[in-house]
Parts: sequence; C-alpha cells; structure tokens
Amino acid sequence: MNTKAFIFDLDGVIVDTAKYHYLAWQKIANELNIEFTLENNELLKGVSRVRSLDIILELGKVTASQEDKNKWLIQKNEEYLTYLVDMDQSELLPGVLTMLQYLKEKNQPIALGSASKNARPILEKTGIRHYFDAVVDGNDVTNAKPDPEVFLMAAKLLNTTPENSIVFEDSVAGVQAANIGNMTSIGIGEASTLHEAKYIFKDFTAINTQFIEELISK
Repeated sequence: MNTKAFIFDLDGVIVDTAKYHYLAWQKIANELNIEFTLENNELLKGVSRVRSLDIILELGKVTASQEDKNKWLIQKNEEYLTYLVDMDQSELLPGVLTMLQYLKEKNQPIALGSASKNARPILEKTGIRHYFDAVVDGNDVTNAKPDPEVFLMAAKLLNTTPENSIVFEDSVAGVQAANIGNMTSIGIGEASTLHEAKYIFKDFTAINTQFIEELISK
C-alpha cells in the first residue's frame, strides 16, 4: 500500500481545548475591563499566544508595556493549565481515536502540527502519544499559521514531501497554512468557515475509510 503523511492540528481537531483557552483569556480580559466574547474568541483560532494577547488588547484599545504583556502571557498559561489537570481520553473529539487506530493499522505515518506549547502533555494525558511518529508544536517553530512552517517541519520529520502530506485543521489560518505549504487540506468543522479547504467534514465520524483509502492510493 502507498503511504501518505497525516498531520493533525490539536485544538479543535483532536481535543476541544478552545473552551479552556477562552476561559483563561476571558479572565485576563475581565481584569483589563475588556469585553471578550465567544465570537471574539474565534479570532484567536490557530493563532499564537503572543498574537492572541495582542488581538485582545486591540479589541479593548489597550496599550501595554512588554513587561505587562509577559506577565499576562504567563498568567494566561498558568490559568489554562489548571483546566488540563484532570484531562483524559474522554476529552478526545468524536471519531479521533478510531481514525488514529485506522491510520496506524494501515502503517501510515502520523504527526502533530500545532501552535500549542502544551501539545505534548495533552497527548500524554489523553493516552494517544504513541500514535504519533512526530510532534511539532509551538516550542519548535517561530512562525505562526498561516505560515506553513509547523506543517513543513512535520512532513520533514516524517521523511516525506509536502505534496504527499494531508493536514486536518479546524481553523482558517491552519487551512491556509496547509494550502500555502502545497499540502492536501481537510477542514474539520463548518463549511461556511473552512471553505478554502480541499475537503470539509463536520467531524471525524463523517469520514469513512473508503475516502481515506482513496487519499492514500492517489
């Protein structure tokens, strides 16, 4: 059988930690008297922690010193980590485990490509670290999506080409990064948001094995 490299984003694709990021950012925003809604939170999808803080400050028209920014970035991450303490396999999104098991059975190389700096502990806590042949996260890259750096690095670690790589993403920036990197983009989520993806599915339960087999055989 042919092989393709399958690269997964983390937040919103494997686990829904977006809700925890939102609560942590909301606490910072409240302290700064900035209104921060779930709709505003969509602006932070696939975006680095530093850029996320800048977006929130822009929403509130707040200027701050680098010292204050650094303090809030640390505070946000510490708040976020408190939500991860009790995380387990039940946090995996529908169909994810089945997909990972299927790809592993078919001897397909698998990587993680995420902006999260907490990706590795999350993979450990959810019991799926062993499915991944390579992990690239926010600690490994300097450029945020839509720059394709994270996915290009993952493909390189899997000893394959971008053209041979398939990316699962839930964010517009992530889909754009896959497309810019000349990879096959699969959007996980709403078609209205992820219309730039080559293929779009509501979640992994909507992806059948025949579709994956056809991707592999191309």
